[in-house]
Amino acid sequence: MGLVFVRESGLEHAGDAMTSAIFTDGRPMSEAEFLALGETPERIELFDGSLHVTPAPTPRHQRVSFQLAAAIEPAAARAGLHVLEAVNVRLRPDRIPIPDLVITGNIDFDELVVDASAVRLVCEIISPSNAATDRVLKMHYYAAAGIPRYLLVEQQTGTLRLFELAADKYVEAQTAKAGEVLRLTEPVAVDLIPEDLLPPG
Repeated sequence: MGLVFVRESGLEHAGDAMTSAIFTDGRPMSEAEFLALGETPERIELFDGSLHVTPAPTPRHQRVSFQLAAAIEPAAARAGLHVLEAVNVRLRPDRIPIPDLVITGNIDFDELVVDASAVRLVCEIISPSNAATDRVLKMHYYAAAGIPRYLLVEQQTGTLRLFELAADKYVEAQTAKAGEVLRLTEPVAVDLIPEDLLPPG
């Protein structure tokens, strides 16, 4: 069965968009069908039966992701937790995003997906092409799945915004801009410095 790809408008600004894919006969894609796609060069996520495709990340994005993971990893190891980049996370059946970074408890490293119940913190690095998705759609989905903490990183400035779950929605707990420090105490204890995440120069 073929797929058709369409561009969708962003949630906040007209310039924000991502690509959605559905079966040509109009039916939604199941989780089993999604996982059967295997590895792809694009980042493909499953949102309620539709595939959402985002552009490959820029070197800046990848530098921020690597530096953030490197900063968190020692503290995570001490806490018996794991830092993973770009893995499938099952929020519920047929809803599987690929966050930029997660901190998890014990998982099966050979499984295709990580269950949301194992995720202690989820992080997205905001790109121009997916800003509205990260700030609105994914924030709602992660909160609905009960993930305790959501970290947003502005890849141009390094600004960090930490949200914590209160009831069924996220509340901003900390913000750190250049020259400031974001002090994580849970699920790991580590100080994050925005400018340390950015490329040199």
